[in-house]
Parts: sequence; structure tokens; C-alpha cells
Amino acid sequence: METSLLTCVIHKVEQLTMYCLDHSQLCCSTCVELNHRLCLQVTPLPQAATGKSTNFKNLSVSMENTLSQMKQCQTYQEDRMKSLKVSYKEHEGLIVDGLRVNIVSYLRKCETSTVNTTHEHMQYPISEMREGIKNLLADFEKSTIKEKKEELNLKQAPLKVLRNSCIRLHYELFHLHVAIPKVLGKPELSFIASKKCLENIQQSDIFLKENFPNHVFTVNGKSVHNVKMPSDSYICWITAVCALPNGQVLVADRFNKKVKLLSQQYRVVSHLDVRDEPRDMCLITPTEVAVAVHDEVQFITVSQSQLAKSRKLKLQHECTGIAHNQGDLYICSGTALYKFTLSGKLVSWLYGDTSADSTVKKCAVSPTGDRLYIISYWQHKLLTLARDGTLLASYTDPALGGPLGLHVTPAGQVLVCGWGSLTVLQVGWEGESKLATLATWRDGVMNPWSVCYSSTTSSIIVGLCDHDIIDSIVVFRVE
Repeated sequence: METSLLTCVIHKVEQLTMYCLDHSQLCCSTCVELNHRLCLQVTPLPQAATGKSTNFKNLSVSMENTLSQMKQCQTYQEDRMKSLKVSYKEHEGLIVDGLRVNIVSYLRKCETSTVNTTHEHMQYPISEMREGIKNLLADFEKSTIKEKKEELNLKQAPLKVLRNSCIRLHYELFHLHVAIPKVLGKPELSFIASKKCLENIQQSDIFLKENFPNHVFTVNGKSVHNVKMPSDSYICWITAVCALPNGQVLVADRFNKKVKLLSQQYRVVSHLDVRDEPRDMCLITPTEVAVAVHDEVQFITVSQSQLAKSRKLKLQHECTGIAHNQGDLYICSGTALYKFTLSGKLVSWLYGDTSADSTVKKCAVSPTGDRLYIISYWQHKLLTLARDGTLLASYTDPALGGPLGLHVTPAGQVLVCGWGSLTVLQVGWEGESKLATLATWRDGVMNPWSVCYSSTTSSIIVGLCDHDIIDSIVVFRVE
């Protein structure tokens, strides 16, 4: 244990002998020679450790928290790899079905051509059929399955790197955690252990922030913006918010039956009337959104700060919520969740609950498409589903009353707001626990109906449906 603590993490054959206060780094003689020759405060370790004390109790708590998050991050990366594998197998099944259709079609063609062939002349057509099927299988294996396996390996490779980084950082910090009780009373070793722990925790925090969706937002400011237009006949109830990559924001105004484009300063610069009350909205491309309007999906494009309607998808049921991921549309009917293609073809029914109204009110999808989230309004629940609709988790909380707003950030963080509880919460990507209450009625969140995160402006935008703070959105600056 002492040997491990005294070993330089950069130059593995060297022992730590110095401490650079300028860079707050432990150094071996090679470190000093290469990187710290110009530093003014490089002192021998015994001298640096003299009189220094560390609150190891607080440090131990920090380490335990970081270790827990690293383990969760490892599980998250492994789940993503499994999800890709499942997706590949589903796709492989479709390819195999296609091959089966091709073979059946080929056999029918051969059968037709041999109907009038006499018995003694059938040997040649049968040999030809066998060769044809063999060629179909060979082409299939070479061009399709091999290609998809290579694609799967390419997609899984960076996830394996992240998973392995989690394991390495966890391993290093765990051994430091074990070492701390054994070095108490040994000033020099205690000093080294504390510095190594702090450095490892810092590295882990940076890694988690960049690669794990359970990074918790911190609110550091807010502003309120009125989005009412002179032509509006009713109070603005903002049922959906979409943040565009250029910093502009789209809001759906339910009772005025409008979609409004806001500038980067959150002023209305353009609007478009829709046929009925808009219930939800999702981003399709950086310049196109899909709007849930009663029993249809209206696509709207944004160009030079102007809105224009494009195509529509007519549905056989209501559309209360909508989300998009990698060419797939997920649509809520109020009691069921369906998966569609962008062209409007129904792919599958994923989940349903007819025990009450608004059990499948709105939906969102993780960036990798491996988790689906839905909110059940009257049951006060956030549900987490697998890609195929299997229920993975059900979350309830007194702070989540009547959930209406739901959003997943590009990094996978889950935001949900309670219309009745007057709250905006951040929930873990597993959908099992609350990470933070980001805002309440004390912060001006009155009957929040929609929520969205803008990575361009590092802000959370909340659409309100309230008679006190009317016609407004609240913007929280976060980090």
C-alpha cells in the first residue's frame, strides 16, 4: 500500500519526492525536471506535509459519492452497449425476413418455369435453383450481415472505452479509499493520499460531467418573458417548448392555436396558426419541428426567422405527446404509446394503460433510443420503458403532482415538471430516483406545462399555464 501511494502516477518507476504548490501536484524527480523547473514553490514532501491536516471524514464521503456515480456510469455504458446489440438483432431479424421473402419469390419463379418441364429435363432447373439460392445466401452474408456486424462494433467501440475508463477510475479511487484509514498518523503518507484522492475525484467529476447523464444541473439565475401577441384572444398556455440550435425558441400556445418563434432574447418574431390546439412539439432537424395537433402531426419549418407549414400526418387516434429519435416518431394517444416512421407508417404499439384518462400523456426518448419515458397525469407517475415498450421503472413523488412537462437533454438528463405540485425536477436516467428539485413556485414556477433544455444557451425553459403569472415562460440559467 505504501509503495502504491509513493509511486508516481506518470512515471511508474519513480517515487514521489516533491510537491509543486504552483500546480498543486505531487512530483517525482523526472516530473520536476520535465515540467516544474520554472516553478517557484517546489518543496520536498516531508516539508510540504508538515503542519497540514485533512478532513478525512469529508474526503471519505466525497469518495463514496464519486465511487457510487462511477459504478452507475459503468452500468449506463453497459446498458447502452446492450441496447445497441438488441437493436442490431432486431435489424438482423428484419434482414432475415427480407432474405426469406427473396428466396420464396425466387422459388416461385423457378416453380413457374418448371411446371411444363418433363421429368427427365428437371435436373438442370433444380441445379440452377440450388445455385441461385446459394448465391443469394452468399451475397446476404457478405454484404449485409458482415456490414451490420462491423457497424455494431464501430458503435460499441467508444462505449467500451468509456466503460473501461469507468472501471479504471473506480479501481484507482477505491484503493485510495481503502488506504486512507491505514495512513492516519503518518503525515507524509496522509498528505500524499489526500492529494491523490482529490486529484482522482476531480478527474472522475470531469469524466462524469462529460459522459454521464446524471450530472445534476445547478440553477444560477432566472428571467421571466412575456410571449403574448396583440392578436391573441386568450391567455397564453404554453404546452410545448423546443430550443433550436441557433438559440431561438419555439413555443406552442394552446388556446390561441399558435406556434410562436422567439428570438434569442425571447421576444416573439414570427408565428403560425394551426388547425386546432397544439398539445406537444418535438425537434426533427435543426430547422424543422413536428407539432401534435388533435389527431394529426403538423410539420413546421423555420427559415430566416419565419415559420412555414409543410406536410401533415393524419392519425387514427388523438395525439397528446410526441418525441423523435433517429428517424422514429413516438406518439402518445393519451392511453397508449405508438412508434411511427417519419413518413407516417405505424411500426408498433409499445405500451398502453386504459385504466384512466391521460395515463400516457407525453413522452420523451433518450439520445441513444434505448429508454422511453412517459408521464401519467392522473396517476402522478413517470414511467421508464425499454426500446420495445417493456416497463423498466415507475417513479412517484409528492413533489411530482400532475406531471405535464417532460424532456430529455442531448446528454440524457431527464427533466419533468409537476403541473399540480408547481415543480421542475431532474430525475436519474434510470427513472427510479429524483436527483434534484430545480425550481418551485417560489422561483415563479406556477402550473408548469412544458420544459426544455437549450444546450446553446445553457438554460432550462419552462412554459407556464397560470392565471397569476400569465402569458409567460420562465428561463433558468444552469450549469
